[in-house]
Amino acid sequence: MSGEHAHLPPGVEVITTLPEAAARIPAGAEARTIRVTLPPGDPGAPPHRHPGPIFGYVTQGQILFELEGQPPRVLKAGDALFEPGGDVIHLQGANNLPDAQSQLVVTMFAPPGTPILTLVGAEELAERRHLRVTGS
Repeated sequence: MSGEHAHLPPGVEVITTLPEAAARIPAGAEARTIRVTLPPGDPGAPPHRHPGPIFGYVTQGQILFELEGQPPRVLKAGDALFEPGGDVIHLQGANNLPDAQSQLVVTMFAPPGTPILTLVGAEELAERRHLRVTGS
């Protein structure tokens, strides 16, 4: 535990700190807290982008999580996640469990009035295929 968190009250724990995240928040952004609940085996949303960065936490189950430029990984309850938003494509956010619900809660920082996500078409995915990382 770092010195800055040494005097937290009992039951308060800092899970993740990401100092560089603030630089990605668009000017004039609003904060949106979003809960995503995925039924067993749900593939999640198709490939998409977010209008600003997302910082969140898996509250239940397991999420198969893949961002463009990063290998796919399984996030379990208690794991934190970060997406930079903007041009980076969120390729997968699937429930990794075939027999149980999974859930995450995120805070998105985005310009007011922008959509939560924008789907990416097959043509663009094909053009950016070289940015996908396979294996771990």
